[in-house]
Amino acid sequence: MTKELPLDAITYVNGSYRTGTVKRSLLGRLLPAIRLYSRAISIVVRGSAKAKRGQYVTADWVASSLETLRALEEIGVAFEISGVENFRNLDTPCVFIGNHMSTLETMVLPAIISQFKDSTFVVKQSLVDYPVFKHIMRSRDPITVGRTNPREDLKAVFEGGEVRLKAGRSIVIFPQTTRTEVFNPSEFNTIGIKLAKRAGVPVMPIALKTDAWGNGRYLKDFGRIDPSKKVWFEFGKPMTIAGRGDEEHQQIIDFISGKLKEWGGKVAEKA
Repeated sequence: MTKELPLDAITYVNGSYRTGTVKRSLLGRLLPAIRLYSRAISIVVRGSAKAKRGQYVTADWVASSLETLRALEEIGVAFEISGVENFRNLDTPCVFIGNHMSTLETMVLPAIISQFKDSTFVVKQSLVDYPVFKHIMRSRDPITVGRTNPREDLKAVFEGGEVRLKAGRSIVIFPQTTRTEVFNPSEFNTIGIKLAKRAGVPVMPIALKTDAWGNGRYLKDFGRIDPSKKVWFEFGKPMTIAGRGDEEHQQIIDFISGKLKEWGGKVAEKA
């Protein structure tokens, strides 16, 4: 896979990456949202055309994702990514489990993860029906859930997840019901833990803070862009599920909560 990756692939030092000095355009400084969304739409349209022809492969997904990351940097959004060494040399597929804050992680995580591990997402059915973007999403063979029937969703994740994991493909799952800037542990379900246990693979925690790309009031994917907010991704150490997985689930919650507090994020207090 590495030979097919774009020349501009993220370069990590000891498993970490930090945005360096980036020259911002005038439009990027004055109207960051317009600049970013025009770039993002162009990236999706070009990728979609290729996916519609059946030519959109993993390297293209990484390239589109990386182009989005660079577009964010060019309007002044700084990234700090760490813990990549925790999964880069993992010799098995895994289940990545993280909090879900905005559209940004869906767009950028492929550039981080799929540079090293073949992966796909658990996504809402609406994403694979979304105009234009649906062609890209379908090409990635995601696991889809409807969010209306929990039992059917659980079955889809277990059956679809096991098939993909056994084929060597890692799964990225956000166990919250929706994207939110406030991490609420009580809404963070155990579906990723259960999938990993059934498939006999490790789980990989992801803590992220991506509120630089806000959630829109009417169109959730198109919210306020705030370049003053730093973007953080940190990957924890892989964990093998023992017993019911309650301890590992709590460790993931503690990892995410601790990192968010460290980064100035919001964590809901227990009732």
